[in-house]
Amino acid sequence: MLDSLGQSLRETMRKITKAGHVDRALIKEVVRDIQRALLKGDVEVHLALKLSKNVEQRALEEKPPSGMSIRDFLIKIIYEELVKILGEEKEVSLHPQKIMLVGLYGQGKTTTAGKLARYFQKKGLSVALVACDVHRPAAYEQLKQLGEKLGVSVFGIPGEKDARKIAREAMKHFHGDKVLIFDTSGRHALEEDLIQEIKDLKEIIKPNEIFLVIDATIGQQAGKQAKAFHEAVGVTGVIVTKMDGSAKGGGALSAVGTTGAPVVFIGTGEHLEDLEHFNPTRFISRLLGMGDLETLLETAKELELQEEEAEKVMEKMVSGKFNLKDMYEVWEQMAKPGILQKILYSLPLFKMGEVDKNLVEESEEKLRRYRVILDSMTYEELENPQIIKGNRIRRIALGSGRDEQEVRSLLKEYHKMKKMMKEMRGNRKLMRALRKQLKSGNMDLSGLV
Repeated sequence: MLDSLGQSLRETMRKITKAGHVDRALIKEVVRDIQRALLKGDVEVHLALKLSKNVEQRALEEKPPSGMSIRDFLIKIIYEELVKILGEEKEVSLHPQKIMLVGLYGQGKTTTAGKLARYFQKKGLSVALVACDVHRPAAYEQLKQLGEKLGVSVFGIPGEKDARKIAREAMKHFHGDKVLIFDTSGRHALEEDLIQEIKDLKEIIKPNEIFLVIDATIGQQAGKQAKAFHEAVGVTGVIVTKMDGSAKGGGALSAVGTTGAPVVFIGTGEHLEDLEHFNPTRFISRLLGMGDLETLLETAKELELQEEEAEKVMEKMVSGKFNLKDMYEVWEQMAKPGILQKILYSLPLFKMGEVDKNLVEESEEKLRRYRVILDSMTYEELENPQIIKGNRIRRIALGSGRDEQEVRSLLKEYHKMKKMMKEMRGNRKLMRALRKQLKSGNMDLSGLV
């Protein structure tokens, strides 16, 4: 997501890390780069100028804590200021509750209702969907299909034109042991009748949460929508959809972040699994190429890996000690749809954030071929890749039905990845310290090497 913005910001980070020394000229150059990157990423002009001014002022006036290099301190300032424009993280309650989805027509409310149901389902909660969209043709049928795919109850009254009646009947039908998600009607504009309808529904449902669903492709206009809905019904959170392919995602996120209505989830793809709880600090970490090992470990858990096993594999990966057997176990899980992209965006390597969809698809196909090659290796070869040469390569190629060059390519990529993993360890240390101190509210990184 936000490939262009992320790439530009990562280039700026590289410029800092490669500089012989940090002086006023470099700081001003970096600030100009950040400003251009934000404007190109559709972040509102005033906000981009304010952020770059804050970075410049802090970099010139503040002194790094004892033990911290000026380079790390400058990166820390940029990191903090970017996090600020996205607002605070909103915790998601994992208890039975009532959630009402609101928004304009065509923003993806019904699909998001299904994704949200899947999110809570994965957390072990019982979920039900309520079809209160009485204006869009086939809205009930779409929600019903999503419910069937997920195996959750869907309540609606086909043909009924009064959303208020449907909400009342749903409240009688379901008990308080479920997460109830109410899908409501939208309009092409923020009209009086839409506002009145959702106000009435709010009174009837008395929701614990009112989530506004906004399409990321509208960019900076997302802020106006969020503000209007927030003022009308007290939006408790925003879900930004279509973040996987939107060049205007930066505008949408930053605009919403200034309204007082926090972003709670972002939609990152077309599948029901593609809904991610929005954590500003982790999002910016990935955008800057600093990685997000927490997301990586969560992904491993979703893949049915035991937590202890996931920790062990990750520790091997970041230490550069993992072998082909470890790689096979990881690749076997990564072959599942959408998983490779999630993992790539979570790795703390600057270059990883630059992977586009076509490259991900090619990589997934390559992984499938590589797994066949690995299946033709002996246990000894998987444990000790350095012994795979000459005759062994020929035997593995014959056994897998691939050519020798492809076996060599696999080994070359394995060694390259092992080397890259070793190089990222310092960056991982910086991110761990940043995350720890953000949680504690103390951003002093004294002693960080």
